[in-house]
Amino acid sequence: MNKRALHQRILEQLQAGMELYFKAARTAHAEATDPQSKAENKYDTRGLEASYLARGQSRQAAETEDAIVQLQAMPLRDFLPDDAIDLGAIVTLEPAAKARGPGRKAVAAVYFVAPKGGGTEVEMDGTEVTVITPQSPLGSQLLGKRRGHRVTIGEGPSSTAYTVGAVA
Repeated sequence: MNKRALHQRILEQLQAGMELYFKAARTAHAEATDPQSKAENKYDTRGLEASYLARGQSRQAAETEDAIVQLQAMPLRDFLPDDAIDLGAIVTLEPAAKARGPGRKAVAAVYFVAPKGGGTEVEMDGTEVTVITPQSPLGSQLLGKRRGHRVTIGEGPSSTAYTVGAVA
């Protein structure tokens, strides 16, 4: 998988999301300040709710913009197969042998470790790649691991064991 192309696709996805957040914030702001949104009685909270929505959308847009800036500044390096997982790694998790037993359906998962933008999903070469951050439970579990190390996703009976299949 071409890491630079994946990086660019993630940036494009974040940019599109940021534009949607800004557009939604402007729409909510316009509704909050519209004279027709003025409270007609003490129980009428349409204008107040619209202002809360506008603030939340603006905050989300700013966080996405910060993620874009950090991803653009992040150096991309090529990892050797036995390198430890760090920022910029593409990690493939393969289901552990137990996870492939009868009645259990576990599939390989591919992640890109980035400083921000966790949860962003993009498709690359027919494979879905999910951005994770070191602050996430999975990201913190993966940092420093190498090919062949085991990780567990989830807790209790719904947990699934995986093996780090590749680091690129």
